[in-house]
Amino acid sequence: QVQLVESGGGLVQPGGSLRLSCAASGSSFTINAMGWYRQAPGKQRELVAAIRKAGSTTYADSVKGRFTISRDNAKNTVYLQMNSLKLEDIAVYYCNAIVHQVSYWGQGTQVTVSS
Repeated sequence: QVQLVESGGGLVQPGGSLRLSCAASGSSFTINAMGWYRQAPGKQRELVAAIRKAGSTTYADSVKGRFTISRDNAKNTVYLQMNSLKLEDIAVYYCNAIVHQVSYWGQGTQVTVSS
C-alpha cells in the first residue's frame, strides 16, 4: 500500500505563487510516474502535470509556462511550483502516483486564488 501526503495549498492573490509537495510512503516500491491533477467545482478532474521516473514531463496547455513539476526520487516526493496563478486555477489539487500499474491518490489540497 502506498500513502500520498500533500501539502502547500492555500490562499494566494492573482499573480502569486504556491508550491505543492507530495510525499509517498509505504512498503518498498518503485514509482513509475507521479503527477498532479485538479478538480474545480462542477468540473471533472483533469491532469495538470506529470513526471516520469526518468524525468520526462507532461503539462496541461493551460499551465504551460507557469507551472513546473519536479521530483526527488530519493525522497519519493513530487513538487508543483505554481507561478502567475489565475482565478481559473482555483481547485482541489490531487497528487497521483503509479506503482506497478496501480494508481494511488492523495487526499487533495485546496488552492484558492483571490484578491
